[in-house]
Parts: sequence; structure tokens; C-alpha cells
Amino acid sequence: MFVLPAIDIREGKAVRLVQGDFLQKTIVNHNPVAQAKEFKAAGIQMMHVVDLDGALMGKASNASLIEEMKKATGLKIEVGGGIRTLEQVDAYVALGIDRIIIGSAALRDPELVKEAVLKYGDKIAVGIDAKNGKVAISGWLDVSETDYLQMAQEMAAVGVKTIIYTDIAKDGTLIGPTFEDYVKLSAVVPDVQIIASGGVSSKADLVKLAELGLYGAIVGKAFYNGAITLADMLEVEKNAD
Repeated sequence: MFVLPAIDIREGKAVRLVQGDFLQKTIVNHNPVAQAKEFKAAGIQMMHVVDLDGALMGKASNASLIEEMKKATGLKIEVGGGIRTLEQVDAYVALGIDRIIIGSAALRDPELVKEAVLKYGDKIAVGIDAKNGKVAISGWLDVSETDYLQMAQEMAAVGVKTIIYTDIAKDGTLIGPTFEDYVKLSAVVPDVQIIASGGVSSKADLVKLAELGLYGAIVGKAFYNGAITLADMLEVEKNAD
């Protein structure tokens, strides 16, 4: 299982939120590029980056900063946040981004996902963020009536090979992932790579996610508050191979 440390960008800084609430923002590094370099120095292979400004405004607000992070480290990067057109996908691919995550737009415009997958294959991932089992959109500000498992099946049907699933209620809370959701996802879309996001609080959580056979897990707040080290992430990755 791959373990991806996260950098969420808001107003040019690396931050952490609680349950997606922009009012509960903590700056964890004033320089996201320096943070990415720390990951590189430790031996991390890939990181998860979210353009929070983009999620709010529906455009790639921090694309130039993300490009700088890529050039400065050479790390593999998956990026999400405000990606709502094929042109935005094209632009990130042109910057050398390794995986582009389509979130809210996947629910509103499944044709976009289909076109992106046809053009870029497994470079395209879909982010499914759920609250009480229902898919949330617009930077988690609105909740739809669509069930997360139904959406996962629809995305698999158009060729999506990677899904990043987040239980909003757990994000930034350090109370542990919703493990049963990942068991259900793996059952309904067995040929899709599932990446867990939200609530990871300890190395033990990572080990349990690996035992579920997941493709990956994202670590955010638990790294920044010292509960999980980069060495822990690398150890879990190595032992889960």
C-alpha cells in the first residue's frame, strides 16, 4: 500500500482543516515547496496535494505553486481541488502532474470524467467525499442525495481506475478512518484502486488499511502533529508490498 503525505494549499500556504471547514484552518508550513522538499529528503515517492482555493473558486488557483513543487522535488504528485474542465486536466498534465483528481465535477458532469479517462487513462482519479454515506460537493459545502457506493460504481463503469474516498466526518479529526466504508467500496468496485483519506490517526490505522488490501492511504493532520512520522509511512509501505 502506498502512503501519501498531504499538502493542502490555501492562500499560498500549507494548511490543515477540520472536516473541510475553512474557518478551522491551521497553517502547518508557510512554504509548501519546503514541505515537499522535506518529503523528498525522507524518501517519500508520492504526495497528495489539494488546491483548497481551487475547490472554492472552481479553477486551478495554485497551479504555479504546484508546478514549482514538482520541479523542486521530482516527486510524483496527485492533485485535486477545483478541477472542473478538460482544459484544466490538460493543463495539469502539461505541468507533469502524475494523477489528476476530479471531485465535485464527477457528480455534476460524468461526461467530463469519461472524456478525461479516454484521453489520459489511469492518470485520472475521482475523489468521492461523503457525509453520512452521501456524496458532498462544492468544497464539501453541499451534500447531494447520491450514495457513495452508487457513485463509485458509476465511475468504475466509465473506466476510472483510482478512487480517493474521504469520510468528511473523520477528516482532520484524528479519530480513525471509517474502515467499514472501505470494505464496502472494495466489494462493489473490486477492480478499482481505493485510496483512503480522512481520520488516519496512527501507524496502526495505516497497518489496518493495508490489511484491507487498499491501494493507498493519505496522511495529513497526523503527520503535522507528530502522531505519524515519515519513517512510519515508509515502513508501512515497505511491509505492505
